[in-house]
Parts: sequence; C-alpha cells; structure tokens
Amino acid sequence: MTGTLTMLTALPAVGAIVAGFSGKRARWVAVGVSLIALVATLWVWFSVGASGQMAFVERTIWVPDLGIEYHLGVDGLGALMLALSALVTLISVSASRSVKHQSGLYFGLVLLLESGLFGTFTALNFFHWFIYWELSLIPAFFLIRLWGGPRRGPAATQFFVYTMVGSAAMLLSFLALFVATGGMDFIALAHFAATGELHRLIEAHLGHVELLLACGVLLGFAVKVPLMPFHTWLPDAYSEAPTAITILLTGAMSKMGVYGLLRIALPIFGKELFAMRSELLTLAVLTVVAGAWAAVVQKDLKRIFAYSSINHLGYCLLAFFAVLLPAAGDPARMLSVSAALDGAILQIFNHGLTAATIFWFLCMLEERSGGTLSLDAFGGLRKRVPIFCGLMGIALFSSLGLPGLNGFVGEFLIFRGVFPLSWQSATVSVLGLLITAAVILTVIQRVFSGPLSTHWSAMPDLTLTERIAVAPALMLMLLLGLVPQIILGVINPTVLHLIDGWRF
Repeated sequence: MTGTLTMLTALPAVGAIVAGFSGKRARWVAVGVSLIALVATLWVWFSVGASGQMAFVERTIWVPDLGIEYHLGVDGLGALMLALSALVTLISVSASRSVKHQSGLYFGLVLLLESGLFGTFTALNFFHWFIYWELSLIPAFFLIRLWGGPRRGPAATQFFVYTMVGSAAMLLSFLALFVATGGMDFIALAHFAATGELHRLIEAHLGHVELLLACGVLLGFAVKVPLMPFHTWLPDAYSEAPTAITILLTGAMSKMGVYGLLRIALPIFGKELFAMRSELLTLAVLTVVAGAWAAVVQKDLKRIFAYSSINHLGYCLLAFFAVLLPAAGDPARMLSVSAALDGAILQIFNHGLTAATIFWFLCMLEERSGGTLSLDAFGGLRKRVPIFCGLMGIALFSSLGLPGLNGFVGEFLIFRGVFPLSWQSATVSVLGLLITAAVILTVIQRVFSGPLSTHWSAMPDLTLTERIAVAPALMLMLLLGLVPQIILGVINPTVLHLIDGWRF
C-alpha cells in the first residue's frame, strides 16, 4: 500500500504535537499513539511475510541533482525493527507513570524519538535516513538532560558528543561516496559494491580511500551499538537517564547501530571490513567478555544492566564480523553464515524485549524504594514482594539465556554459526556467557534472597494493573523461547537475500 511507511512514521510525530498540548492527559495520548503504532507495525510485519524482498516500497525523486530520492521500504529485518521500536516505546510510556513535571514535553519527546526510529528503519536513501538518524538523537538528549539524575548534564553531553562524532565521520564518508557515484541510495550502492563498480568509481574519483571511508561508516555505527572501546558514554547515559528512558536507549536506540551494520556497512563496505576482520573480531570478543566482566564490579543495578547490554549486543557484532568471509559455492559455510545472521537478528529483538522489560521492573522498584537502586540496599525482597520477584526473575533468566526462554535461541544460533567460521573467537566469547550467568545470579541472590531489610518491610507488591501490563512481554519471552520460528521463518529469507548480494 503506497504511503504506508510514510504514514507510520508520521503517526508518532503528529502524536508528539498533540501530547505537547495535552497537559496532564499527555501520557494517555502517548499510550494511545504508541498502541496504534504497535498494531500498525505488527500489520506491516505479517504483510511482509517470508518473501525476503522489500515491501511497501515508496520511491519519489526529491533532489535529482544531488542524487536524493525519497526511498522507503522494509523487508523482514526492517519490519522486525519497526515492531521492536513500537513495543519498546509502549513499554517506556507505560513505565513513565510517575512523570509529572512538564509531562506534555516529556511524552512529546518520547513520541518524536519513536518517529525517528521508524524513519531510520524504513529509509533507503542516505539523505533522509541521516535526518531520522540525527532526529532520534535530539529528543534522547533532552530527555536525559531535563529528567535525568544528579549527573544528567555531563551524561547527556557525553552521549551527544560521542554520537555526533560518529555521525560526522559517517556523513563525510557518504558525501565522498556521492562524489564518486553520484547517488546515495543504499540498494544501488550495495549493487555497485557487489559488481566491483563501487571500487572502480572510488578509485577514479578519489583514489585509494575505500578503507578510510569504511572506517568512517563503521565508527558511526560502532559508537551507537556500542563496540568497545567506543562505549564509555553508555554507562553514564543509562544510569543517569530516567529509567523509563533507559528502556528506549537500550531496547531500541542501540539497535540502530547493529541494524546499520547489517543494512548498510556490510553490503557496501564488505570487502574493506573483510580486510579488518581479525581486528574487528578481537574488538567484538572484547565487547562480549569485558562488557560482562565490567558488570561484575558494579553496585548500581542500572549500571549492571547497562554493561550487560554491551555484552549481549557484542554477540551480534561477533556474528557480523565472523561472516566476513567468501561463502559462495560452499554449502557448509553458507549454512554457518545464515545461522549466525539469523541468530544475530533474533538476538537484536530478544535483547530489546528482555532488556526493556528488566528496566521496566527496575523502574517499578525505583518507585517503591524512593529512588534507590543500589545492589547493597536490598535483600530478601522475595519474602515481601513475591509476585514482583517471580515475574522479574523470568526476565532475568531470559537475559541469562535459560533454555526455554527467548534469550537462549539467538545466542545458540550465533555460536552455531560463528564456531565453524572463527572457533577461536567463539571459544573465548563463551566466557561472556559464564560471566553473565554469574552476574544475573548474583543480582537474584543479593536482591531477592537473604534477610529482609526493615527499610522494605512495607514495600507493596505489584498491583493487578501492573501484573496485567507486564504479562504480555513475559509471555512473548516464553513464546519465542519455545516457537522461535515465528520470527526465524520471516527473517531467514531476508538473510539469504542479503547474503546473495554480498561479495567479500
């Protein structure tokens, strides 16, 4: 249907304007808009199906002299990212019930951020894709800066500066590509790269700068994920942001980076990234292991799960960099590549769902504890709030990768695919799984078990409304753990189509 993606992207932007003038009713406006957006994205997901091709394509000449087209489309990957963004936004809005100060502005910025996410996951021309990429940065900055914790100013500034540096490097690289090719369409550039035409055009117009251009694009996405050592902005941003906004940062915004690597960097600069494969795999393993290890020494629950998020997305990076090998004509290698990428895409969705739900529980714990989220402040909560502890435990075990829950399947497929491609990287990365298990079990032991502190002797358990609200997310974790083909059946054809166009 022509215009579907445009209307979907415009929906939260219009909702942001309405919420901005709705005063105390802004949250209900945001709930309604985000719920409608979720239903719409699910319709897009089921409509795309298992074709593996771009659907809902919109293409209009915009600025022909600059090679700019209004080009939108989604395949299984894009549709999944839309559904994840809508789901995480709804969770964030639901978790923001305690926002009273300038609530119209707050929920307007949340919906504007959702619009930026939708645009990023549907745009196929760099010009307006970059507009949406940057648009998502602005509301995130103000949400941290205006509603964050005591150190919100430095945290917001650091977040903004890091992201802008990466964006500037990526912008310069694509401007160079425009000079060389006369266009900025992702599909066309990927086709040029596959046929070798991109290499010829860059050499003819700019000289030997392909590796430099690839590094610029890689930096933009590496900061967003983040890939170590470009991660130092993340712990402060996650811990100082309002917990409901941390849900958006970890559940959706970090996925912009991994999506960009798979949609843009690998198809266009696959050969250049292949030349850096060993170094990139080393950084991916560092992200997995060091991210988990850094979580061990944290005392703040938000910082623990901030580093845990780095660790979990490190598995996606491990898969992306491991598949940087010629696979055409080798059925065994093709199977490994497709398994690794299927697992990585599933991991993107699973981590977004699980991390958003964990931070949702932290938000409810923060409200009940008067703002305290120190690991040492709790103990024995299972005796006082058993429903809270039981339901949060499901999300924690999902993050741990317990078989039967959604977190297990993606990680299993990643290691199934990566091990034949780089057994050394896969072997070392297993340490990340072990350390993550220790971290999650420590949180469960320190927060839920032991003697109950007198400070929390009157802490209320989850209300019926809260139980009903979190139930769908937890049920989805169980459903995807038992029937992962609900997602894999759609994304696997997309993965095969992507692989078919790559030339390393």
